[in-house]
Formats: sequence, C-alpha cells, structure tokens
Amino acid sequence: MKRLFAATTLVGLVVLFVSAVPAQTSVWDPETQLKVKAVGTPRVSPDGKRMVYTVSEAVTTADRSEFVSQIWLATIAIKQNLQITFGDKSSTNPKWSPDGNWIAFMSNRKDNKNNLYLLSLNGGEAEPLTDLKSAVTNFEWSLDGRSIAFTMADPKTEEEEKNDKGKNDFHWVDENLKMSRLYVLAIQKDANGKREPRKLTTGNYNVSGFSWSKDNSRIAFSHTRTPVANDWTTGDVSIVEVATARVTVLANTPAAESSPIYSPDGKSIAMLVSDNPPRWAQTGVIQVFTINGTNISQPRSLVASYDGQPDLTGWSADSKRIYFSEAKGTGTQIYALDVASNRIEEIKTTPAVYSALDLNRSGTTFSFTRQTPDTPGDAFVAAASDFVPVQISRVNADLKMPAVGRTEVIRWKSKDGKGIEGLLTYPVGYQNGQRVPLILNVHGGPTGVFQQSFIGGRGVYPLATFASRGYAILRANPRGSSGYGTEFRRANFQDWGGGDYQDLMTGVDRVIEMGVADPDRLGVMGWSYGGFMTSWIVTQTQRFKAASAGAPVTNLMSFNGTSDIAAFIPDYFGGQFWEAMDLYQKHSPIFNVKGVTTPTMIQQGDADVRVPISQGYEFYNALKVKGVPTRMLVLPRQPHGPTEPKMQLAAMKANLEWFEKYLGAQTSRK
Repeated sequence: MKRLFAATTLVGLVVLFVSAVPAQTSVWDPETQLKVKAVGTPRVSPDGKRMVYTVSEAVTTADRSEFVSQIWLATIAIKQNLQITFGDKSSTNPKWSPDGNWIAFMSNRKDNKNNLYLLSLNGGEAEPLTDLKSAVTNFEWSLDGRSIAFTMADPKTEEEEKNDKGKNDFHWVDENLKMSRLYVLAIQKDANGKREPRKLTTGNYNVSGFSWSKDNSRIAFSHTRTPVANDWTTGDVSIVEVATARVTVLANTPAAESSPIYSPDGKSIAMLVSDNPPRWAQTGVIQVFTINGTNISQPRSLVASYDGQPDLTGWSADSKRIYFSEAKGTGTQIYALDVASNRIEEIKTTPAVYSALDLNRSGTTFSFTRQTPDTPGDAFVAAASDFVPVQISRVNADLKMPAVGRTEVIRWKSKDGKGIEGLLTYPVGYQNGQRVPLILNVHGGPTGVFQQSFIGGRGVYPLATFASRGYAILRANPRGSSGYGTEFRRANFQDWGGGDYQDLMTGVDRVIEMGVADPDRLGVMGWSYGGFMTSWIVTQTQRFKAASAGAPVTNLMSFNGTSDIAAFIPDYFGGQFWEAMDLYQKHSPIFNVKGVTTPTMIQQGDADVRVPISQGYEFYNALKVKGVPTRMLVLPRQPHGPTEPKMQLAAMKANLEWFEKYLGAQTSRK
C-alpha cells in the first residue's frame, strides 16, 4: 500500500540501521551504483545533541525517474537515526529554530514548487508556512526565532500564465527576467490566522546569499545584476532594514562581492571578494567590515588562503575566528582564520573529502559529510574545540557493496617540468606486474579538481564498475585545476590543449612506466571541459583506442556565441573570437578533426544551456563524414549534467559498453 505523503510525524519512525536485507551482488554494475544513497545538508542543533540531514535515493518506476530526498533526525550520543519526512516528493534543506524545538525545511510536495514547512520535534505533522506561486530557493531563521527570511524568484503574472496555456508564450532574450527577491515571514499567525510574506527588496537586481544581524533588525544580502549565470561578476552586497525595507549599499566595487555573514556579536560582517576585475578562473579573499552603531568601517582584506577559493562556513562563537574550507590537492582542508592577528591555521583532519561543512548556532559543533574513494559519504560531527570526527549516519548499511578498486595519489613531471598530481584506481584484485587497460578521466571546469571521493556513486562514469571489470582509471589534475593555487589554476590561459594536454599524456606515460597500463589498450573520457579535452586528445594522437566525450566544447567560436556564459571563453583567451580568430581555431577540436581515427562516442543533454548540444552535433557529424566509428547519445530534458536516474543509468551503461567494445577488458565475476 502506498504511503500517504501527509504522514510526516515522529510516530512509528524507522531506525536506519535495522530491518534491511542486504542486497546480494558480487561485482559493481551501473544499477548498483545508482542504488547508493547520498547524504546532504547535515546540521547540528543549537545544544549540540541532535542532527538533521537529508538522504537522497533514486526512484525509478514505469512512470517515474527522479531522486527523492527525505529528512532524518539523529540523536548524537547514541547515534540513533530516524526518518522524519516521508512521501513521493522531496523534503530538503532542514534548519533548526534557535531554541532547537522546530525544524523548518523546503518541500515540493505541492505543485512541484518548493514551499516552506515547519515541523515540531515534540510530535505532529509538518505545517505549511507558505503557499507561493513561485519557488523558495533558500531561507534563514532570525536569531530570535520569530521570523524567517527567504528568497524567491518573481512569479509569472496572470497574463503570462494565460499566454502559456494559450501557446502565446513567445519571449525576448534577456528581457523580463524573473529576479530573486528577499522576503520576511512571521512565524506567528496574524489576527486573521494567516502568515503573509513581506517583500524586502524591490530593486532591479537578483538576490542570493543573506545573513541576519544579531538584533534581527537588518539583513545583509548579496545580489547580482540579473539571475543569468554570466553576471556573477556583478556581485555586490547591501543591507536591508527589516522594519522599513530601506536598502543601503555595503560593497559595490568592480570586484564581485558575495556570501555576507554577520558575526555573532553583531560587530562585523565577513564576505568573499573576488580579484579585481573578476576572472572566471576565480580567486578571492575574505574581507571584514567593522560595525560601530550605524557606522561601518572600510573593508579590511584578510590574508589570502592557499587556493584562493575559500568557502565560508561561519564565525566562531566568540567572533574572533572565521572558519572556511577549500580544495587542497585531492582532498579538502578546513581552516580557522584569526581576524585580529590575520593568521590562518589548518585544522588537523583525517585525509578525506569534506563537504557541506556547517557550524551550529552556539558555535560548539561542526557537521559535515565525509567520504573517501572506498567509503561513501555519511554525516559526521566534530567539536569545534578539537575537531575529532564522529560518524553519525550509515545510510548505505542496507546495501552490500562489492569490493572497490584501490585508489592512490600519484605524482609526475609534465613535459615542461611542472609537477602534476592525480588519482590512480587499480582494478579489483590487481596484482603487481599485471598490464591492464587504462581509462584516462578528465574533469570539467577547467577549474574542477578530482578529489578522493567515493568511486561507487552516481554520475555518468561508473568508476567502481570499470574497476570491477579489470580497468585502471587515471583521474589527473592538469594545470587549470583548482586545489593547487592561483598560479596553477591560471596556467592554461590562452592554451587549452597545450600544457594541459602534456600534463595528461605524461600522466598516462607514468602509469605505463609503473607497469600498470597496457599501452595498447588506452581509453579517454570526460565531461564539459573534460569533453573538450577528450575531443582535443583524439585530434592530437592515435594512441587511444576509444573515447567518450560528454557535453564537449568542440568549437570555441560557436560555443562562445551560444553558451549562457558568453564571457567565459573571452576571459580565458584574451578577447572575443573575432578579435582572436586564429587562437580560437588553433585550440578548437572541430578545426583539428582531420586526423581523427579513434572511435568516439558523444553524450549530451538536449536542455544543456551551458554547453549547447550543437557542440556535440558538430563533432559527431564531422566524425561521421570522416568515417570514424561514432555514436551520439542524446539525453532528453537533461541540463549540463544528467539529473534523472534513468538518464544517468543510460549514460553509465553506454560508457561501459563503448570501452568494453574497443578496449577488450574481460568481465570478472566471482
């Protein structure tokens, strides 16, 4: 019998670790990888005794293909985990009330639009706080617990809805954009028994991050000129008075300002500030404004972090330190920045990938997810005083996972002597001296970075399955990657397919020299910029026997003219394509396609606005004309990365079949 969604209650809840029959499987396959559950947004209660987090899993039936998230509640001392939301629709982004008695969260259970809900931890069902025509994108409790501020894009007008139904829905590009506004909502109902949101921002800009002041009278918020991705460089920060909705500008330099956070004592505001002018291979610093009554000081720029891409977590309880994290090589490093002394201290952690780092309202406890190449992500806590991680959830305890291939960090010198790092995953059961097929995996970005994340999760490339089938996989971090500092991240300017190509090829050579890779059975795959590099590689060498290019940039000229980030390529290549035509042609795979012989598969979503599907078609049609073995998998409705389970599964299976066809790896089964 189907569970009714309205049954959101603390009665009759399920303990996470029991009543599960382990699935019996001996080797990884795409279907098993799709079953792996993902943990998100762990947050600890103000008293540090409980945690909420979300668990996302694939739902695939004859008429459904989606990932559904539900909220779980953990009692930290005894590590008891209970599911507290249920149903066919997702419940996400749970946040504690300041007194720790309530959870507010977002859910799309009505009209498939996110609204706000309130759940008492003393029992009962979740109560809707809003019933909006548009969707809530984020929210924050006021520090007194009496109000919630939230952001929501402008809804369609009645005339627009009428035109939609009547198929009179033409529109003008970059006109009538739906701006995200900041609203405030009282938790207590008014005299008419209603809660009416009040709009705080009406200016011609798009609101993103925001933070309440200590006395609940003001909200600092970041905003950009439009919601278009290309306009992130226009980021500014302002402050709005909650009572009057009066807005004053705090920071509006040519740099991009974002992510404002009030200190607990109300005397400072920290924010992220990009370099000036902003570059797409981003680097920035933390700035702090000091508040004295109604006076706010000029900003003070603090010391630069190792990678120049700090992700702010929050202030310490005494308002003396700012916590942040960022990539460092193939892992994550967490830092504490002492504001007075302007010094950064590394917080000692176990090597792993840490994400969703959050500090509870009292400043006593961190929550986060942690994963390693052979361990899926779970929810952890650590005291702010010593940061000793304690695992709280085991969301995949009901899935008997097969063994995964061993992953290690390897290093090598590129052709010009630059040091490069990558992750080498061995086949399951690998024995020294064996020569095995190798797949080179290239990340996106190009400012992405391969980290020591779990190889058995979802996505388009089934790494654990490849390792189960006898493949080694090299995930290299060539120049242009994050995690190695600003100079390294910008070392590929005007040189896509140059030094980065050599970084990748010398990495493959290194694995061959180690006695691991069979030089006659090499493959390459990658998505986005990784798709660009895959397409580029097959135009430069015939050493690879198969290639899979996902959402590939293949023509820098047409990509520049059709992508939603039109300023991206000109920033990397020093001008528009009509100003640097020779450079654009030189570095475009489509203009170097003449010598390609490698069988190449292309995968792309037809709703991709970041790398429009025409990029894939250009390369596919060129390969067909040349008689190169090729296939192109179109994923309907999918944006830049597939978001539906069935589409991810289709991509994983296609990649597995493509490489098995051309690299000849033998499937090993126990």
